[in-house]
Amino acid sequence: MTRQEKAAQFSRRAMLKAGGALVVSIGMPIGLDTVLDIGQAFAQDATKPPLTPDQLSSYIAVNADGTVSAFFGKMDMGQGLFVAIGQMVAEELDVPFKAVTVIMGDTATSVNQGGASGSTGIQLGGKQMRMAAAEARRVLVDLAAAKLGLPADALTVTDGVVHGKSDASKKASYAELIGGRYFNVQLDWNKQWGNTLYAPGKAKPKDPKDYKIVGQPIAREDIAPKVYAQEDFCTDVKVPGMVHGRMLRPAVAGAVPVKVDESSIKNIPGAKVVWDKGFLGVVADKEWDAIKAAQQLKVEWSDAKPPFPDSTTLYDHIRKAPVRKREVDNKQTGNVDDAFKTAARVIEAEYEWPFQSHACMGPACAVVEIKDGNVTCWTGSQKPHFVQNGIALSLGIPVEKVRSIWVVGPGSYGRSDADDGAMDAAILANAVGKPVRVQYTRDQATGWDPKGPASIHRARAAIDAAGNVIAYEFNSKGFSRIDVNTNGGAPWDTLAGQFRDVALKSGDGFGVPAESYEFANKRLSWETIPPLLDRSSPLRGAHLRDPVGPQIHFASESFMDEVAAALNVDPIEFRLRHVKDPRDVAVIKAAAEKAGWQARPSPRKDQAGSKVSGRGIAYSQRNGTRVAIVAEVDIDRSSGKIWARKFTVAHDCGQIINPDGLRRTIEGNIVQGVSRTLWEEVKFDTKNVTTVDWLTYPILDITETPDTIDVVLIDHPEIAPTGGGEPSIRPIAAAIANAIFDATGVRIRRVPFSPDRVKQALS
Repeated sequence: MTRQEKAAQFSRRAMLKAGGALVVSIGMPIGLDTVLDIGQAFAQDATKPPLTPDQLSSYIAVNADGTVSAFFGKMDMGQGLFVAIGQMVAEELDVPFKAVTVIMGDTATSVNQGGASGSTGIQLGGKQMRMAAAEARRVLVDLAAAKLGLPADALTVTDGVVHGKSDASKKASYAELIGGRYFNVQLDWNKQWGNTLYAPGKAKPKDPKDYKIVGQPIAREDIAPKVYAQEDFCTDVKVPGMVHGRMLRPAVAGAVPVKVDESSIKNIPGAKVVWDKGFLGVVADKEWDAIKAAQQLKVEWSDAKPPFPDSTTLYDHIRKAPVRKREVDNKQTGNVDDAFKTAARVIEAEYEWPFQSHACMGPACAVVEIKDGNVTCWTGSQKPHFVQNGIALSLGIPVEKVRSIWVVGPGSYGRSDADDGAMDAAILANAVGKPVRVQYTRDQATGWDPKGPASIHRARAAIDAAGNVIAYEFNSKGFSRIDVNTNGGAPWDTLAGQFRDVALKSGDGFGVPAESYEFANKRLSWETIPPLLDRSSPLRGAHLRDPVGPQIHFASESFMDEVAAALNVDPIEFRLRHVKDPRDVAVIKAAAEKAGWQARPSPRKDQAGSKVSGRGIAYSQRNGTRVAIVAEVDIDRSSGKIWARKFTVAHDCGQIINPDGLRRTIEGNIVQGVSRTLWEEVKFDTKNVTTVDWLTYPILDITETPDTIDVVLIDHPEIAPTGGGEPSIRPIAAAIANAIFDATGVRIRRVPFSPDRVKQALS
């Protein structure tokens, strides 16, 4: 059965031991006859090749019973990625899908392929696993050729058995050829780590016309175990001798402890304090005792000046803040400034997007054990290989002394608090000499997680006397999405490091709209501003699902509708005048056709009363994937409540590996995108974040989810897959905003569209 395996329960040695743990070397300066003459020459214990990207054994193993283990240096953050990877591996190896087990996110069994990142699970991670599986098949066919005395091109493979094309009785199974032994095959590694790691062999993968498994809608098998509590999550990890840790955060961001009264918790059994500069935590033998110790510990904090403006003045702060970095997209065309000077009319607008939290279902949890100089961390981070690096640097030990094991957590989609939890656990475990389980509280998770950055977006279009768009300019200005990096791989990117005064390395990054609108004069740009607090900030900017994509395209696609309305043109007709990429055109047309779009300008003119409805379109690209979305919304003018009732999504991500998994992923994007559009906003006062629970930071509840999500999948088997984990969240806010305008004639330019904000706008 293809499934996620609990990595802590096995090792490569254990899996291969039953088959004698022999080593098979191919591609070395040795003849195949010698390799096949196993006998005494290979009757020895395992000597597995090093776990490096240039070794086939780092990705693929054939077990003693002929089943296949695929070692994947990424992980599944909820979309069923492991199913698609299993399909790709099974397809190239010509084994049944259920013969493949995908083992993810353990630094002891996989190389660093970047973790869950940038919708690259299939696009880049799957590409590598496909090449590795193809190479493994080539090697196995060569082995069978030597064993059977037939040319390799006279052989084929059926369900893991190599046999003659003309005489199927001449056969050898994968289990016979290599079962339980290691490949020792050199791959052509590009010397890169992370997402861009690529190490092909000599084999070419299959032609898509020959696929039997890829493209099939194979369902996941992990849903029921999750629902019925039959699968352990990170919070369930326990090790002998483990104690429980809790962190203390300042009431005023930027403050540090100046006096800690350890005697204030002396009545709590086993309670200890760990204090290092601004880093402050407690441990105790029992979890409730750790909670009590954190509440009871008397701490005097430094008299820090409140670092923040009030959140009601956030956007004025962004407008006035000095620019730290500006970047103009290299695809600009014409002379925008001159074109605006000749315009008969200028249309312009500004849009606003708040800080947003990851708001995971549960706060971060991590367990760290230090034993005999070796560190093991169990983490829900979506990038455990980087957690390994971060712990090594934080503790000042070699990275090979650290093992990081991914265990399913409460969600993530970006740089969540999971990496901070792992580093805090490592510092505490190192200080107390025992395994430590750190569990954040709800207020720490929502209040102190890295945030999706707040921003403003300005757009303007120059119109000539004939009503043609002769120039378009779009600029984003906001906090950087990499104030802390996309992972916890360095101390300066974690709270544990920043509280302990490591040197800071804040980065600058934002983005521009991803689309194919063609105008004679066009300029896209972005600007970043300094963080509100440079160290240990609850408002540090970081990656949140589709980093800065929703806010940029909320603005750019809302503006396209504004221009269309100003010109009295149907929103889709306007887009099709200017969108030139054929695949972009195809998704827009597909969404419109499926939704039954009737051409007319917005807004509607045929509605009265308190209950109104509207439709809106938005589209975007993301790293090669194209998405167009039609949103249909109902609005209660009296309450301001919006129900995003129906979505029609046309999605083109090139080759589709698993249409069932892709549909579910798109549905998840829609639900989270609606939540971020209608409800989610981090608020703060001058001292700290004030939205710290589900009452103050509400998310979409089950009664507010869409009634219908229609998905049109456009498959291009001839085009390499480009990812589905994030692209469909990108146009949602704009599609809803455009539908609100269509229904009411009112343009709302600030997210979220909460009932109070909608009522105010409509009044």
